[in-house]
Amino acid sequence: MNFLHTLFYFIVAISVLVAVHEFGHFWVARRAGVKVLRFSIGFGNVLWRYQQNPNSTEYVLSLIPLGGYVKMVDEREGEVKAEDLAFSFNRQSLLARTAIVAAGPIFNLILAVALFWSVLVIGEVGIRPILGQPSAQSFAANSGFSEGDEIISVNDEPTPTWTSAMSAIISTALEGDAVIAVKVKNRDDAQTVKTLHVNATETQNPDALYAKLGFKLFSPTLPPLIGNVLENGSAKSAGLKQGDLILRANETAVKDWQQWVDIIKVNPNQTMKILVERDGVQSTLTLTPNADGKIGASVEIPENLLKSFQVHYALSPLAAIPAAFSTTYNYSASTLKMMGRMFAGKASLDNLSGPISIAQYAGQSADMGLVHFLKFMGLISVSLGVLNLLPIPVLDGGHLFFFALEGLKGSPVSEKIQLFFQKIGIALLGLLMSIAMFMDVGRLFQ
Repeated sequence: MNFLHTLFYFIVAISVLVAVHEFGHFWVARRAGVKVLRFSIGFGNVLWRYQQNPNSTEYVLSLIPLGGYVKMVDEREGEVKAEDLAFSFNRQSLLARTAIVAAGPIFNLILAVALFWSVLVIGEVGIRPILGQPSAQSFAANSGFSEGDEIISVNDEPTPTWTSAMSAIISTALEGDAVIAVKVKNRDDAQTVKTLHVNATETQNPDALYAKLGFKLFSPTLPPLIGNVLENGSAKSAGLKQGDLILRANETAVKDWQQWVDIIKVNPNQTMKILVERDGVQSTLTLTPNADGKIGASVEIPENLLKSFQVHYALSPLAAIPAAFSTTYNYSASTLKMMGRMFAGKASLDNLSGPISIAQYAGQSADMGLVHFLKFMGLISVSLGVLNLLPIPVLDGGHLFFFALEGLKGSPVSEKIQLFFQKIGIALLGLLMSIAMFMDVGRLFQ
């Protein structure tokens, strides 16, 4: 069921993003007077088709939803009827052809703006970015951050939630040799700006970078009270129920939830005798944490305590417009910089995500709610738009590069040269996809 859930949302996300991309090509082509023979979402066997008449566009849904295409009348791709020559793509002006090709990735970036705008207007509930004690010798500790500091902004960009604060810090740090101004408010409401200095050698991998930054979310002291119990966890097998208070583990008295978590972590696959209190009655249970040091149970958090750490962040429809454009621009710039750093060997290939990882993110974001799924789609739409604008033959950006050369030299680049570089582009994309798939499979076994 989890696989089907993940697959469903992956197909939904990819289908929407591909449809918007191809619709950009289709819409501008039609406006430019080019005849479109087929508009297809997906590849392979045709599942559904519609064509109003033999001279109109054929709309197709195909079996493999990992792409799509718009087939236009083009003399380079086959014989064209005399009456259709005027509507052929290759006979259009350089400006018209450029607009048609650029429309796909541009529509993806426009979609990203719309998705981020929706997220900002709907709003999201997040955790306030209040810091716990930073890790020793970390960037946060060396920059003077303290437990109880609440992050207000990063480089003057408001960060109302923990996710937005960490995203802003990490995305800036990944650029290399970054100086990050972080405004914080301490427990006395006094505001100060603290500066993080991150050098390029520390930014090879986001996970490693996050560990070196040393930021930790503030965690209040909670009683060792069992909350949600998973069906297939060892907590369920041991007989633990929601509301159970853990009093003792073997011979150790348990005072708070963090101590209980630490005990579980250091006893993987070890059978433990635990003393619990349920409805005022004490009893002893036998518990065996799994190999990962987990039992499949969460802490019971008092509702009033949870609300005190939550924040609802939303903007008015008007105020969300520039914020959505700014978000799209920032993610686009970060994507380009990360790609550049990877090609230069200054960033780890761990940053690559293939279809398996993207599918997992789709399922996980859908589990978290509509806002998170929309945000995920916005991020992927940005990546799709930016990637397709790169000057790599086969991609839209490669065609735009040839058009730029045509504009400079006054005549089209020969088909022989274009074909040669397209073969190189296919090889490069194939290599990139192979590496991404290899990284994906490696993550599955971690």
